[in-house]
Amino acid sequence: MTSLQAIRRFLLVILLLGMTGTAVELLLLKHDEDPYQLIPLVLLAAGVVVVIAHAVRPGQATAAAVRVTMIAFLAGGLTGLYLHYRANVEFQLEGDSSLSGRALLMKVLEAKTPPALAPGVMVQLGLLGLAYTFRHRER
Repeated sequence: MTSLQAIRRFLLVILLLGMTGTAVELLLLKHDEDPYQLIPLVLLAAGVVVVIAHAVRPGQATAAAVRVTMIAFLAGGLTGLYLHYRANVEFQLEGDSSLSGRALLMKVLEAKTPPALAPGVMVQLGLLGLAYTFRHRER
């Protein structure tokens, strides 16, 4: 096994553990109350399927499927960051409509529900998946 193969295998394990752990956490947190909350769960399920498919049958088609799914992870994560941030802004302004600027930003970022930066894990997983398939040449 070459060094690149070993690194790829390690990235595969980290990616699968990260996707599975994140999905379990979201399910335990009941992150399925509205259609927007289902997006990360659907993406994570798709991610597990395409990554396992690629691990079982490595090739250009499955590598491309992983890349497309990981780009969707990036889009979903960035969308989630925006939605969490917007929800926190609304909540904070309901409690104190005089908040603005840095004070509002800090309140939003420090809020526990929804955690403003939690969707960043989808961005991390997406980047990890792209690294996993970087310069994939197997046929």
